[in-house]
Amino acid sequence: MRRLIVSISSGLLAVVLAACGSGSGSGSTTSSTAASGGGTSAAASCTYQGVQPYLYKHGVLTVATDKPAYYPWFWVNNPSNGLGYESGVAYAIAKQLGFKKSQVVWTYEPFNASYAPGPKHFDFDINEISYTPARATVVTFSTSYYDVQQALVALKGSKIASAHSPSDLKKYVYGDQIGTTSLAYIEQNIRPTQPVKPYQTLNDVKEALQTHQVDAFVTDLPTAQYISAYQVPHSEVVGAFPSTGEHYGLLFAKGDKLATCVDKAITAIQQKGTLAYLQRRYLKIYTSIPTIKP
Repeated sequence: MRRLIVSISSGLLAVVLAACGSGSGSGSTTSSTAASGGGTSAAASCTYQGVQPYLYKHGVLTVATDKPAYYPWFWVNNPSNGLGYESGVAYAIAKQLGFKKSQVVWTYEPFNASYAPGPKHFDFDINEISYTPARATVVTFSTSYYDVQQALVALKGSKIASAHSPSDLKKYVYGDQIGTTSLAYIEQNIRPTQPVKPYQTLNDVKEALQTHQVDAFVTDLPTAQYISAYQVPHSEVVGAFPSTGEHYGLLFAKGDKLATCVDKAITAIQQKGTLAYLQRRYLKIYTSIPTIKP
């Protein structure tokens, strides 16, 4: 999971058209891992009326995300406008389940609190939350709505920008946001010789890079692209790492029966081409990023 502060000009905003569809949602467990606690009873009637018994609040779909809501996943820190990949996905799922756009209600949930055990004050959370077996022991995940590729961000002209063989990568100082799979990727795949510096927010990580407290950090590829283009002056995406099978899933309370219907909705909008359309619109800032090995 990764995010960044929104800072976009009106000119850039004009380039992006309004996201298609009205409505969206989440699901039960990942497609590649049987981690869902959701039952199959909801599957028989995944209509607007059929899912009412499983909703946090009758008549509305309550969707959670963090603050601020970062581009390219959301637009101008406003999840309810339907712009950005995750906002678009949420409204597309809601529409598939029979909800009007006005029947989708957004609520705040901090990232690190989302996958904690216990009751939830939402139907699902959409916030670049990667499925992990550990998290799936206490919450339920939907099938994948985005397959993640991690990428390396550094300052232009820095040593790591030109020397990043697997053995070189181990020598640098990295920083990343606590609780993220990006930090875990550094520790488990790059395995640097110096401890990774943990930070509370991605903004702290970006500042650490700009002030030369760290040599580089790792984040998902779309976020890395946006950071380098608009957020951190004189930075660049050094390269993208090979996929490890990581993916984002919508997050539910453990065993939530709504998850089964949301999984079916994700499958439907994938087959319709909606997910591919939203990815082309919001997650393809650049078309060519070199692949590097950890």
